[in-house]
Amino acid sequence: MAPHPLDRPVWRALTTRQSGLALGDARAVRLDPAYGLFAAAADTEADSLAALGRLLPDEGVVWSVEAEEPPAPPGGAVVQRAAVNQMVAVDLRPPPPSTMEIVPLGEADATEMRALAHLTEPGPFFERTHQLGDFIGVRQGGVLAAMAGERLKPEGFTEVSGVCTHPDHRGKGYAAVLTHAVARAIQDRGDIPFLHVYAGNAAAIAVYERLGFRLRKVMAMSVLARA
Repeated sequence: MAPHPLDRPVWRALTTRQSGLALGDARAVRLDPAYGLFAAAADTEADSLAALGRLLPDEGVVWSVEAEEPPAPPGGAVVQRAAVNQMVAVDLRPPPPSTMEIVPLGEADATEMRALAHLTEPGPFFERTHQLGDFIGVRQGGVLAAMAGERLKPEGFTEVSGVCTHPDHRGKGYAAVLTHAVARAIQDRGDIPFLHVYAGNAAAIAVYERLGFRLRKVMAMSVLARA
């Protein structure tokens, strides 16, 4: 049986629809560092792991998301591991009705988007992360209060990502409304929405479950650096 495309979302995204954003070759790839930290080897053969090792930055890290924990590449080390729940929209349901105004986000909002992401840490967010897909947000008093958007795009699927709310505006349902809106737009394009959330983040998981996301698999997130 062929492996599910979401068992290796980074490899499947960066060797298909997002190959134009990838650095590397047929043995290993990484996302252009202006967009993010993700990297993957073609397999666990020695030449593939060596190719992945050559993509490790002299300073900093890359992230791997796989169904199975990958070994460290030659010259590299796993500096952190975490379990993340990979959830897929099985029966997408809307959140309670809301009067909040959802606005599209783009280049003019990039600085605010990075600032919000760095404050709330929904995941790596760099100067061009907002260009990985469509992003939307909610403003309060002219200030970006919450946002959500898209990241990895393996064929047939699009990842909901960058979901975050400013601490001053939590508890208002922004995350649920924005997540649903992003997921609905993905479905309307013919893709299946999916997302990753740390396995211990019970509050976020409960929100996603109410929206109709269901656990597909617990994935291994590994942070790799030069040894």
